[in-house]
Amino acid sequence: MAMAQILFQEPNSIFIKVMIVVNLIISAMLGYSEGSGKQNLEYSKFWNMNSHEKQEKAKVPSKIGMIIVYTPSLIVCLSFFWIFPNGGIRFAMLNSVITIHLFKRVLEVLFVHKYSGSMAMNSAITISSSYFIAFSSLIYIQHLTKGSIEPIIDLKYLGFIVFLVGAIGNFYHHFLLSKMRKKSESGYKIPKGGLFSLVICPHYLFEIVTFLGFSLISQTLFSFSSTLGTVFYLMGRSYATRKWYLSKFEDFPRNVEALVPFVF
Repeated sequence: MAMAQILFQEPNSIFIKVMIVVNLIISAMLGYSEGSGKQNLEYSKFWNMNSHEKQEKAKVPSKIGMIIVYTPSLIVCLSFFWIFPNGGIRFAMLNSVITIHLFKRVLEVLFVHKYSGSMAMNSAITISSSYFIAFSSLIYIQHLTKGSIEPIIDLKYLGFIVFLVGAIGNFYHHFLLSKMRKKSESGYKIPKGGLFSLVICPHYLFEIVTFLGFSLISQTLFSFSSTLGTVFYLMGRSYATRKWYLSKFEDFPRNVEALVPFVF
């Protein structure tokens, strides 16, 4: 299938070209840094892995940190409904699913996830800024396609279904993770249930499916580059996660892959 059949004929914009290149480079660098262990964004189980220097950085409770991560992007997505009220069905679908995704994340932070530690404030700001730029660009570039020639093959409704699969799968595995730890417990266990018997990060796998849903709804080159960038980063993150479990649990099953069953 030729890419021309599934992509918008976008305006010749230097902004779009720069954002595509920057997004891919930064995502690839972050993924490599995470996977190699040279630089971990300091949250979750990776917070205490390395040097004492990290302990001296400004920290906030993990729940507060994750609220900081998602809330600015949620606010800007909600504002786009007011800023671009006549964006068309595809624009409305894209803005809606991204808003739902972020609202789901905030609800999970408030009511699903369990926290026992803190998060580096600089990591919270870095991740929050990355999400803000990525989602704002995704929606704004969709706005720029208004009036452009539509793709020959319309994938937006398929994209909505793919998004639902990703969102449900992601939530389900987050829910399983939350049920592993009782209120009186603070340590980590080997996750079980769902796809955890095949990969250690099925929630990341479904996160990628969610972003693929965004891309299929949007059908812009930038949206597909965003999904590819997400793949780069989460490959590194999941590889680091599997390596961490192998180092902490002697009984960690070696047949459990990092992200993709039987492959990686």
